[in-house]
Amino acid sequence: MIKYIENGVYELRTIQKLPINIKKSWNFFSSPKNLSKITPKHMDFNILTDFNKMYEGQIIKYRVSPFPFFRVGWTTKITYIEEPFSFIDKQLNGPFSLWEHEHRFEKSGKETIAHDVVRFKLPLGTLGRIFGSALVKYQLNKIFEFRKTQLNKIFIKWEMLYL
Repeated sequence: MIKYIENGVYELRTIQKLPINIKKSWNFFSSPKNLSKITPKHMDFNILTDFNKMYEGQIIKYRVSPFPFFRVGWTTKITYIEEPFSFIDKQLNGPFSLWEHEHRFEKSGKETIAHDVVRFKLPLGTLGRIFGSALVKYQLNKIFEFRKTQLNKIFIKWEMLYL
């Protein structure tokens, strides 16, 4: 669910139980290469930066189509890591005036509870909020619904392989 916070900033919060332990969860989410596996295909998501392991201060460059016929470059920086429990990425350059995505993981027996908190601000101030907020909120909700479905598929397959 997305709610308005203040000064044009919105917040999206999601929670998902994953059928894997926290170490496997961390290994998956701390590899930015896995983003393409959980991003809808119509967004034509491409990572332009080559890397192996995520680290604090890492700069990651992407190309993505958040809306039909609109392709944009996006640069994020990993600003905080507490392995295997959390990391934060912030947009340095891209389609939002503000984008900060906090990923948190907590143990729950043999499973992991994954929390996502995304704070974002649309460009163009009041004009952006008036004309873009409904569309952006709809799109972000759809992206995170897709992500939830994909994560369940991926991790159920993983667990089946190790039975």
